[in-house]
Amino acid sequence: MLNHEINKAFRKRLAEGGPVLLPGAANALSARIIADLGFEAIYLSGAGLTNTFLGMPDLGFISLPEIAQHTATIRDATDLPIVVDADTGFGNALNVRHTIRTLERAGASAVQIEDQVSPKRCGHFSGKDVVDLAEARSRIRAAVDARQDENLLILARTDARSTLGFDAAIERAEAFIEDGADITFVEAPESIEEIRAIPARLKGTPQLVNLVVGGRTPIIGFDELGDMGFSLVLYANVSLQGAVYGMQAALEKLKAEGRLDESGPVASFKERQRLVNKPFFDELEKRYSTDGA
Repeated sequence: MLNHEINKAFRKRLAEGGPVLLPGAANALSARIIADLGFEAIYLSGAGLTNTFLGMPDLGFISLPEIAQHTATIRDATDLPIVVDADTGFGNALNVRHTIRTLERAGASAVQIEDQVSPKRCGHFSGKDVVDLAEARSRIRAAVDARQDENLLILARTDARSTLGFDAAIERAEAFIEDGADITFVEAPESIEEIRAIPARLKGTPQLVNLVVGGRTPIIGFDELGDMGFSLVLYANVSLQGAVYGMQAALEKLKAEGRLDESGPVASFKERQRLVNKPFFDELEKRYSTDGA
């Protein structure tokens, strides 16, 4: 499917209402698993990409070319909409423009730009800071102006809750909506009351809530969050945390016993090949074989 068609369908899905459960992917394999399980969209997590690709914490180490490369590989692996975490946009408004153009070409369906200073930090870390409101708004205006496909969604995130307070974060989200953001994202609310207040105070624009297992935001059920008015319920790195848990379990068993077969805590060889679409490539190989030609 063409990316324009994917983007158009995703915008329509959000406009129709009803929440979308949005799991994060750190690579193309996790994106294929998400698609295989029937989810509606994928979030390319900057934190997850930094953790898996570099083995480093989410402290602003990942670059635009690396994010674009992984966006393109995920787009090639699945037709699901991809919401791409582009951190701060990698500089000022001119850099944001370049970021949007680059990620749109790579296959993004939505691009997230935040208002942290550079280098950014994970939204659930201490020590964050945000740029002034004028600078934050210039990033969003540049992002909106830069897209070439009108159906590419601009997701504006604010981390002001942790530095300036909850009301200031809402005010920033309101300003981003005025600047043309399609979705807003108030990161790291710290109570159920704050979570409930976000869609109540930002009516008319889709809202994203990020639930980090072990993070600052209380975990609330998907249906309840939908009833509150959220359009996107993000679990940015639950697949990564699950994968870490699974790798530790399998490797601990291997180390303890010195052997491991398919009875252990591992997916089967056959399942692994299915998930990476080997049967499809087997058929292609037969089609293009020169044997007997």
